[in-house]
Amino acid sequence: MYFVSTRHRAGLAGLMATAVALESGPALAHSADRTWTYPPACCHGDQVTGECAKIPATAVTPRPDGYVIILRPGDHQKVTYQDRYFVPYDVVIPSGDDNFHICLHPTEEDENCFFAPADAM
Repeated sequence: MYFVSTRHRAGLAGLMATAVALESGPALAHSADRTWTYPPACCHGDQVTGECAKIPATAVTPRPDGYVIILRPGDHQKVTYQDRYFVPYDVVIPSGDDNFHICLHPTEEDENCFFAPADAM
């Protein structure tokens, strides 16, 4: 359910535990939009300082083994130069809307959660 990059796969169990806690308790992270909230394990801060944000669909390319995401400055509040990410399909989180979202933490080089629309999964 929760995305952990190939760099952070060891933390998957912790994120799964957070998913259970999120479903049974109040959300502590900021809202993606008015209908859903990023999981606390994915995003710290608010809409201005948080690590999670909606990204353009044009930045996301599906491949047989997962998504390639190329972000440029302006695509996400933390991105200051073009960077490339790869997200295997088995760790993609369904987004709460019809958009792609990514959480970059602790730096812009490290993606820790990636959300895709249900019809793109």
